[in-house]
This record gives sequence, C-alpha cells and structure tokens, in this order.
Amino acid sequence: MLSSPPDHPGELIERIRAAAADRTPLRLQGGGTKAFLAEPAPGELLSTTGYAGIISHEPSELVVTVKAGTPLAELESVLASAGQSLAFEPPHFGPGSTVGGAVAAGLAGPARATVGGARDYVLGVRLINGKGELLTFGGQVMKNVAGYDVSRALAGSRGQLGVIAELSLKVLPVAPAEATLVFPLAQHDALEQLHRWGGQPLPLNASCWVRDDTAPGAPELLFVRLRGAVAAVDAAIARMTREAGGQRIDDARARADWAACREQTLPFFSAPSPAHGLWRVSVPQTAPVLDLPGPVMVEWQGAQRWCWAPVEQARAIRATARAAGGHASLFRAPATGAAGVPREDAAEPAVAAIQARLRAEFDPAGLFAPVAG
Repeated sequence: MLSSPPDHPGELIERIRAAAADRTPLRLQGGGTKAFLAEPAPGELLSTTGYAGIISHEPSELVVTVKAGTPLAELESVLASAGQSLAFEPPHFGPGSTVGGAVAAGLAGPARATVGGARDYVLGVRLINGKGELLTFGGQVMKNVAGYDVSRALAGSRGQLGVIAELSLKVLPVAPAEATLVFPLAQHDALEQLHRWGGQPLPLNASCWVRDDTAPGAPELLFVRLRGAVAAVDAAIARMTREAGGQRIDDARARADWAACREQTLPFFSAPSPAHGLWRVSVPQTAPVLDLPGPVMVEWQGAQRWCWAPVEQARAIRATARAAGGHASLFRAPATGAAGVPREDAAEPAVAAIQARLRAEFDPAGLFAPVAG
C-alpha cells in the first residue's frame, strides 16, 4: 500500500513511475466525495490531498491557480473574500471535496445552462501522465490557446488521462443582485414558460421544476433564479411575476435551497426505495415532457432531467432520452446494486475511437482507473 499522501508533485511523479514500472494499477482520489459516480475500481490508492494550496490569485485578472488537492471549500472562501466565485458552482457532495476532483468529475451546479460548465473555466493545467511526465497545457488567460483543448478535455475525464497536479481557473465577480421567484406551474407549462423567457433579455441564471411532495397537495413548482445588475433583476421580477403569477422567495431561504439543489440534499433526492437509482437524463432544453418511469426533477431550463427508477427500467429510460436527442446515465446506483447495467450510454464509435487514442497517448500502460474526486 502507498504511504502518506504526497506533499509535492515530485512524490506524485515518483509513485506513478514506480507503478508504471511494476504495471500496478492506481486508483486516484481527491476527497473521495464522488466515488459513487463509478463502480469500485482495483488498484493502489493514490491520494492528491497532500498536494494542496492556492498558488496565486489575481483578483483583477479574474484567475486563480491552485494545487489539485486544495479543498474546494477553502478556494471558495478565498474567492468570496474578494467578491468572486466559481460561476459553474461545482457540487461538493461532502466536506472533503477537492478542486482537482471537482474538475475531474466535470460536474456543475444549477447555473450550468447559462454560465457554462467546468471545462469553460479551465485555463490551464499541469498534468502527470501515465509515464510520470509532468506536462503543462494552456495558461492563465483565455487568449492563450496553446494546448487549450487538452486543458478542457481534462474536465470530466475522471482522472483517466492522468493526475491533475495544478489548475488555473477563470473566476467571476459575484453578481450585484440576486432574486429567486417561484411559480405554481405543471411541468409542461413550466417548460413552455422557460422557453419563452429564454428568448427575452432577462437575467436568468438557474431554474428548477419539482413536485413538492413534502407539502399538502403536492404542488408542482418552478423556481427561477435571477442574477445581474440591480435594475435588470428588479425589472425582471416585475415582468415575470406579472406574466406567470409567481412570487419572490426570501433571499436567505433561497440561497439555502439552491445550495441543497446543488448538493442533492433536497427532499427529492431521497431514494423512494433501496431498489431505485437516480438517473440523469441530458436532453436539449426544448425537449418536451418525457415519459419517465418515476419521480422527476427538471433543471438547466429543461436540459437536465433527474428521475428515480429501478435499473430494470434502464433500456426504457435510455430509449426515451435518445428519442429526445439526448442520453441517460445512472448517476447514483441503487442501494441494492446495479449488476450488469452500464452507468453510461455507450459512446458513438467515432467518439470512442478518440477517447481510446487519448488514453493510449496519456496512459499507455492503463494505470489509471476513474477518479473518485
């Protein structure tokens, strides 16, 4: 077994080179808060948590460079003190979440549809490949395009191309104004209203439609978050409430609710039974209401649909997603397991070929299993 976590990139490099020489698989891990995203993998644990710290933060340049093992909460605290944030709102899923693990997982929070995802904020990386070589891609400014596509490809790669050692990320100022509105709308009406608002100059930032099973009568509710200039938010509140009959929610309550949405601690995210898994259905925003076999929550202005269903419904769920122009993945396996059911849709042949070539280039010995960020 490996000893204590590394405290500098040189030790990470040494461990990877030793593993490559012995053909020993490695199981990369940051805080381990996203281990549920993949099935347990064999291999020796290689933790990045010992390589932590903020290397540089240039508030005026809107860029921060950090070591991959830095706790995500620590980085967010430093940015908040400067009136800045990670606009893509990466979920933590636990107190040990690291910056490297968050980017490797490639997940984004409620604002994804309007601000972009993790890869849109990666300016540069230092990566240790399967040969133990320290490689640098990208830089600290958006116009530095050398190797930029490789930097972006690492977001969501789950460590299968190598160990992310350092990251340069674009950050954004916190918006001057924010407000959350709630509308009593059925799913079809909510989607139609979101499509109408999407074509108007409104400061939409996030949306969430859900049936509130914790309230009497189980009302169907659409929540919309606005962010932007004070005048723009105020004007949008007046216009949207007039058009759809909604009301504003207390800001403190709204912030807590959006954080719970990001961290999947809302009541919706409690499994109906141990046999139910949480399915993530990604479709175009304009997709209609989908015939999904369980409780549903809709985010990202319609582009992300969550559904609780047993794994026996996998074929039907994936067929429904494909018919709508999207795909489905088993985001959280049921407590009873998901034997024989792939977590992700099979990649198209052309995409699979590109992925295979990338892995062969960066990890020729096949050392790295998917990261548990």
